[in-house]
Amino acid sequence: MKIADVRVVLADIPVKRPHAMSFTTLRAVNFVLVRLTTDDGVVGWGEAACLGGPTWSEESAESVAATIERYIAPWLVGRDAAGIEALRIEMTRRVQGNPFARAAVEMALWDLNGRALGVPVHRLLGGRVRDRVPLSWSLAVEDGDAEIDEARERVAAGHRIFKIKTGAHAVAHDVTRVRRIREAVGPDVSLRVDANQGWDRATALRAIRAMEPFDLDFVEQPLPRWDVAGMAEIGRQVAVPLMADESCFSPQDAMAIARLGGVSILALKITKSAGIIGAMAVARVAEAAGMGCYVGCMIETWLGTAAYLQVAVAAAPVTWGCEPFGPLLLTGDVVREPVRYADGAILALDGPGLGVTVDEARLKEWTRRG
Repeated sequence: MKIADVRVVLADIPVKRPHAMSFTTLRAVNFVLVRLTTDDGVVGWGEAACLGGPTWSEESAESVAATIERYIAPWLVGRDAAGIEALRIEMTRRVQGNPFARAAVEMALWDLNGRALGVPVHRLLGGRVRDRVPLSWSLAVEDGDAEIDEARERVAAGHRIFKIKTGAHAVAHDVTRVRRIREAVGPDVSLRVDANQGWDRATALRAIRAMEPFDLDFVEQPLPRWDVAGMAEIGRQVAVPLMADESCFSPQDAMAIARLGGVSILALKITKSAGIIGAMAVARVAEAAGMGCYVGCMIETWLGTAAYLQVAVAAAPVTWGCEPFGPLLLTGDVVREPVRYADGAILALDGPGLGVTVDEARLKEWTRRG
């Protein structure tokens, strides 16, 4: 099963409403889609979603596409597509860093292999341990009243978990938002907070303590990515569990965080961990350290969402739910059949490969021109 062709497509899809985070306000998501074709005609697709350039990490859609086209595709053609681990190792050797680029290619390899064998990717990962995963919706609306309306609408639609994006405004502003949302959704709905590295140590401690009365499940990435010692220190001083996201790209990062203590949860993302293999490795470290996991997202299409879902149903320590809500926020998509949501959860896919099929006509609607 030799790889005969590697195709890279840049696409941009607007969001239904601006998504305000500590580092940017998102109005469209930039995508790189990778199409691998074997010499016998089997096709696999992968995706990397980027949030408005090199904002969340150092990679942008443009850098991902250039890395794949110039440094990965030339040697990938002619290789055995069945050797996912061998190809992953070679990509790591040939391309330092650039996890989003490597993840998009590896995702396409998993899709291709699942389709060739007629089984879902989660079967190749050892099988699923759950058939649905509780879904979190991210609240990141600039207008406070509109945000409350959105939360109520989502509760009426069955959502029972919300993650509130903070860190872009003063602590008092964010505390008021959290209070109002708690009052609007009631005591039986789970609330989490994500600062996306938006606070320093003193601000984080003050903010978390001020929000503790609102019964938060966890606070995600309150400090800059590099300050894992500060995360550990704050984690030992507050009652709310902390989750590491931007601080935890690799299994080595996960081990360092586990050794320091103070952090209870690790966020899994396929793109930041350079692929499904890397994300599952982080989950194994979490499991060994007695930590829980949560599957995050970068606001993927149904394609990337399907890949994240394969990890969410197969990784045992994913006990805090997930947030692949991207298709619900995007104005369009690129696949024929959608991932299924029901009763505040995302449901496992059992079709071959990632379980969804890219519609190239729909993809053409969003493909970047020029």
